[in-house]
Amino acid sequence: MVYGLLTIKKTYFCHMYLKPLLKADLNEDDQNEDQELYEHHRVEVEKGQALLRIDKYLMIRIANATRSKLQQACELGCVLVNEKPVKSNYKVKPLDVISIVLPNPPANTEIVAENIPLNIIYEDDSLLIVNKPTNMVVHPGYNNTTGTLVNALAWHFKDLPFAQENNIRPGLVHRIDKNTTGLLVVAKSEHAMTHLAKQFYEHSIERSYNAIAWGEMPELEGTITGYIGRSNHDRKIFQLYNEEEKGKWSVTHYKVLESLTYVSLIELKLETGRTHQIRVHAKSIGHPLFGDTTYGGDRILKGTTFTKYKQFVDNCFEILPRQALHARSLGFTHPVTGERMFFESPLPDDFVKVLDKWKNYAHFKPMEEE
Repeated sequence: MVYGLLTIKKTYFCHMYLKPLLKADLNEDDQNEDQELYEHHRVEVEKGQALLRIDKYLMIRIANATRSKLQQACELGCVLVNEKPVKSNYKVKPLDVISIVLPNPPANTEIVAENIPLNIIYEDDSLLIVNKPTNMVVHPGYNNTTGTLVNALAWHFKDLPFAQENNIRPGLVHRIDKNTTGLLVVAKSEHAMTHLAKQFYEHSIERSYNAIAWGEMPELEGTITGYIGRSNHDRKIFQLYNEEEKGKWSVTHYKVLESLTYVSLIELKLETGRTHQIRVHAKSIGHPLFGDTTYGGDRILKGTTFTKYKQFVDNCFEILPRQALHARSLGFTHPVTGERMFFESPLPDDFVKVLDKWKNYAHFKPMEEE
């Protein structure tokens, strides 16, 4: 019994990985950024090569490649030249290095087990719950082949009977961003993988996050909805649309836990699990997450012009050089026992330190500005 990162049935999974580039149609909606990219083809252009459109050039260099598929791949950002996406009309030059990358691993991709410490807060024969630290990618991808959570899990599983008998890949049912901390559930059997994925698909999984957002929220409680799709201006980021054809439906409920003058501590609960959902939703209502370099939260958005205030915020950025987002709790039905399980993770140290600084600032601010 071999199971992997993405081997459950399509009916139970909200986004399947792309099929091999040259054998199936590419679907832009499947190209989610939370899926790490794997290199399927790598071509180095010869020294004497004359200028030639890349789609025509790759038809010559890659067996069974069609021009239409290659043009689609370029449109979706799957064709890189010297590590940068290019359009199909790009003209290759001598010594260019061309890569074709996709979210699904090649059939022969091997996960290397690495002895990386893990904070496992629960484990049984069917699953485990891990508390992911910051700066850890969930699984290997293009330009990111080691040091991931999957590499660490492969080491953790290596002595178990099923790992000895099969070419096993840890069963990640969901993911969180590299610099988001908190809880993930990992399946240890195909049955558990399918059962848990079905719960995610049916939105019966309970997930809550804590975040620090810029500004005071317009309401103490609210719901943000819309269609999340790739930005028209920058394919690496996402944004919220009103039109269904531009993205996937998304729902986030938020509650203000504490207002701290120029930032707010909030709790967020997800109904859907789209790429960067919380970060996109927060930005869409004008309250990006504190420290979010991708969505504009890494600069002063609220506050005063006082030098001391700027120094204060810069110091907070140094302590927490990432988005202030933590996957706080996780609830689900056990795939074997049927028991309802619930787990919580305390806020990490960097988050707590910055939160405490904002609490102190909010308390003393009136005296500072008199």
